[in-house]
Amino acid sequence: MAKEVTYEEIVRNLKNRVYAPVYFLMGEEDYYIDRIADYIIDTVLNETEKEFNLTVVYGADTDVANVINAAKRYPMMSEYQVVVVKEAQSLKRLDELAFYLQKPQKSTILVMCYKHGSIDRRKKLAAEIEKNGVLFESRKLKDSQLPGFISSYLKRRKVEIEPKASEMMAEFVGADLNRMAGELEKLILTLPAGMRRITPEQIERNIGISKDYNNFELRNALVEKDVLKANKIIKYFEENPKNNPLQMTLAILFNFFSNLMLAYYAPEKSDQGVAAQLGLKSPWQAKDYMLAMRRYSGVKVMQIIHAIRECDAKSKGIGNPSTPDGELLRDLIYFILH
Repeated sequence: MAKEVTYEEIVRNLKNRVYAPVYFLMGEEDYYIDRIADYIIDTVLNETEKEFNLTVVYGADTDVANVINAAKRYPMMSEYQVVVVKEAQSLKRLDELAFYLQKPQKSTILVMCYKHGSIDRRKKLAAEIEKNGVLFESRKLKDSQLPGFISSYLKRRKVEIEPKASEMMAEFVGADLNRMAGELEKLILTLPAGMRRITPEQIERNIGISKDYNNFELRNALVEKDVLKANKIIKYFEENPKNNPLQMTLAILFNFFSNLMLAYYAPEKSDQGVAAQLGLKSPWQAKDYMLAMRRYSGVKVMQIIHAIRECDAKSKGIGNPSTPDGELLRDLIYFILH
């Protein structure tokens, strides 16, 4: 099986003006598909060349025969022409594209944006793409990878972010990378002149997340078994339910304790060993899990995961006609801490 090409490799080649005749961009994460397609549209042709040599169509409005005809055209007063098919997953009889890909037009850059799924890599179409072009799969990031994405995104914009601020953003926005990029751009715009570092205070002011009363701080309180701090946070959540929905809190707690369960199975119980077991980018991200393993037994963690599932079911009305969300969370946190 061919080595999978990464987003960074594709962008590096595009910056060096090393082009492939076809880019088949597929997968569950729209962000990287959109970024590659936009970069090709923005940089391969100049504004004059775009008038005659840029074609953008949507899968639902065209068919494979029209796409092939467009791709077979020669560029006009330009070295290349660019043909972009957005929402390519809506194209019927997509496999027929394989015939064109056996001998693609070298002066055409065909970009297929196939979202919310992927093609079968065992089929002829995938084989032809890999032989003559770029087959890229854009996967959803895990929650543990979000702080790394945030830091890398801001680094490209020559901005730093404090670790706590990064965790706050990851927890608040989640794994929707297009939304995350939008929120980060907003934060960059609000930076005072001459300041290139994002702090928790700035996020509190501009995004509307409390720097002291949020899911990140609740998780820390549970790791440290700080009963007073945990109770203050859940009281704040109860008073501000709109900004702190129970479902988001449960998802974060479930993710943390599920990872904690996995951490118990790490062959090496060290920062490096746990980071490797959980697929974390750096050992410092494992520190919370190392501390939590000292505070919670494996049996207790299994009981907590069960309690979170139970709380989730009750919040959706299963076996619970009337208990409010605030009370459900209070009971859950009490169970976790005692």
